[in-house]
Amino acid sequence: MLRRELEYFFGALRFFTRLPVPAWVGHSSVALDHSARYFPAVGLVVGALAALVYLLAASFWPTTLAVLAAMASALYLTGAFHEDGWSDMVDGFGGGWEKEQILGIMKDSRIGSFGAIALVMLLLARFCALIELDPPTIPLALVAGHALSRLAATTLLRGLDYVRDDGKAKPLATRIGPGELAFAAATAVLPLLLLPPLPALFGCLLAALATLWLARLYRRRIGGYTGDCLGATQQLAEVAFYCGLLCDFS
Repeated sequence: MLRRELEYFFGALRFFTRLPVPAWVGHSSVALDHSARYFPAVGLVVGALAALVYLLAASFWPTTLAVLAAMASALYLTGAFHEDGWSDMVDGFGGGWEKEQILGIMKDSRIGSFGAIALVMLLLARFCALIELDPPTIPLALVAGHALSRLAATTLLRGLDYVRDDGKAKPLATRIGPGELAFAAATAVLPLLLLPPLPALFGCLLAALATLWLARLYRRRIGGYTGDCLGATQQLAEVAFYCGLLCDFS
């Protein structure tokens, strides 16, 4: 049983990152079907490595450059997988009207004006939000943000249908069970306990609102989600979480 669960975890890690996994881990689509519960755990790994890069860079660079280094490390670790989904989703929903037109634009590997602008704005928003945090909070925020945002994307597997006959997310296109979703949520909650309660709550609320808004958009425009929609949800939820940490109503 432990070996099977490790296979699920490493399968998710291999699918979403460039990190090496043990040679004995197979390429089973069945195993990948069960790996959704480990999406936030992958976020913990990516966030922890980005936080480590930040701490190392902050020992000799100012906060701005340390944050850039952390962001660059996360982009490298994931191959900009989710950022690509964000730009494709914005291109599709920004330039298409009918479902098939939206799906066709998202499948095009070329980036359009909508996607390019949205990607620049997203990266800028992430950078600006992180450098506004207290420096000791930044590593914790990176770990929590990467885990929580992947939970946000995982919820779509529970509430929406996959709308393509094929695609990069087809192996993941399964209705995640309530127990699996609860496990994913528990994983995402762990790093939140290290943050101040009220800012963490605001961060979760903004991430949840961003996820609900996108889920409603996906359902209304295309009747469900694609792999690009999952990546876009992770990206917007992550930035929304960082922005929520900065909320101050005093």
